[in-house]
Amino acid sequence: MDHNKIVDSLRTVLDPKTGQDIISVGLVSDFQVNGDHVGFTITLDHNDPEIKSKLNFGCIEAIQKVYPQAQVHIHLNSQIANKPKSGVLPQVTNIIAVASGKGGVGKSTVSANLAMALKEKGASVGLMDADLYGPSMPKMFGIEGMKPGIQELYGKHKIVPIETNGIHVVSIGNIVDPEQAVVLRGPRLGGIIKQFVNECIWPSLDYLVIDLPPGTGDIQLTLVQTLPVTGVVMVTTPQQLAYIDAVKAMNMFLLENINVPVLGIVENMSWFSPKEDPSKQYYLFGEGSGRQLANKANSILLGQVPLIMAAGKAGDTGKIAFHESEEFRNIFSDIALNLMKQLKLRNETLDPTQVVQVK
Repeated sequence: MDHNKIVDSLRTVLDPKTGQDIISVGLVSDFQVNGDHVGFTITLDHNDPEIKSKLNFGCIEAIQKVYPQAQVHIHLNSQIANKPKSGVLPQVTNIIAVASGKGGVGKSTVSANLAMALKEKGASVGLMDADLYGPSMPKMFGIEGMKPGIQELYGKHKIVPIETNGIHVVSIGNIVDPEQAVVLRGPRLGGIIKQFVNECIWPSLDYLVIDLPPGTGDIQLTLVQTLPVTGVVMVTTPQQLAYIDAVKAMNMFLLENINVPVLGIVENMSWFSPKEDPSKQYYLFGEGSGRQLANKANSILLGQVPLIMAAGKAGDTGKIAFHESEEFRNIFSDIALNLMKQLKLRNETLDPTQVVQVK
């Protein structure tokens, strides 16, 4: 029996957690083929007997479709106590949170256009709209009224992100009525974020961008307790008022027991240049807070985004500013390139971020 054909047959069997095939996510080990006998181990991070049974028979069925005579021996191993922290979304290489200290600084605009810029550089990208009280992604991507898919996986229903502009998007704005107020206390907010992580079939991604609400509340804490966030991008405007709040939000990620690296700063609304004289720059909200915040974080200023009328119009009409303004596209292409360099440096010099343990 051909070893490679057996492995390929197992690629049709899905991991009950991620929805990816069990070979790609590394669940299979100790693989052996001896005559008509095939043996291997599948390691899970849970001990659900029903899922283990379905997974066992699914593997046997997949192999025997190729080799009916195969005698398949599977050892199902559960490692719950020693579950690795990287076991959460193993199909995602980099998890990037986009945060701010206060609302209205353009954090969602940065998240959406950063995701587009990364995608344009050939990466596979997902976008989680974690701003549950004020979800912006359905409007910005022109997917209002669309509903995410539902897929049954080993008897459990999972959310399938909406794919738009090549980005895989999940937002509560596509689940509840657009005008419905989301009235939830902390535990329920946390529960929805956990659903977006654990009950959503994210594909294999180079980057998952997470658009956070402003501040340092329940959603931020749930996120770092659920996911090993690779790093955070802070968004501010040049105003000192925005800087003061951004420092507080940034310091939450730098707390010793959270320890999420700051990848860089994006300064939004940096200046305004009139169309009739692009050489002039009017600093409507002051100057310097982006670089000041970068110095405070021992990080870099990823880029400065001026006030561009086309960008504002694009967001209101369901179009991505990245596609509507060449100036905007060039700025975010540079920001994405700087972020990719920062991620490479971070992953080469720092240990992977650990999920925060609740004590």
